[in-house]
Amino acid sequence: MPGIDECLLEAMRLPGARGAALVDWTSGLALGTVGEAPGGDHETAAAEAAELARLAAEHGTFTVQGADGPPVEDVIVSNPDSYHLLRFIDTSFDSSVFLHLWLGREEGNLALARIRLGEMAARLVLG
Repeated sequence: MPGIDECLLEAMRLPGARGAALVDWTSGLALGTVGEAPGGDHETAAAEAAELARLAAEHGTFTVQGADGPPVEDVIVSNPDSYHLLRFIDTSFDSSVFLHLWLGREEGNLALARIRLGEMAARLVLG
């Protein structure tokens, strides 16, 4: 069962991975980072991604009511040169963390990344 560092390094082995972070969406703090950061700053990227995650997680339009675990499975944002995949993680405490994977659009495979990030999130040990 991998911890944060192992999980992030595994994410970086995905085709097209530019950077990855584990972020607490309630505080906007990065709990771990690896690779490049969108915009060049991991802390700013974490805070901005947390705003997006919080928006999706706290609005009923995007959530499944009464579901066990995180209220949202993942959020995908695409722009002309990259994808941002935010994968919410089910934890024994409050499920307020997510993996943020930044993929180059030309080299990345969004479907594969989504599957692998889900597998990583299921194995991640936080504690």
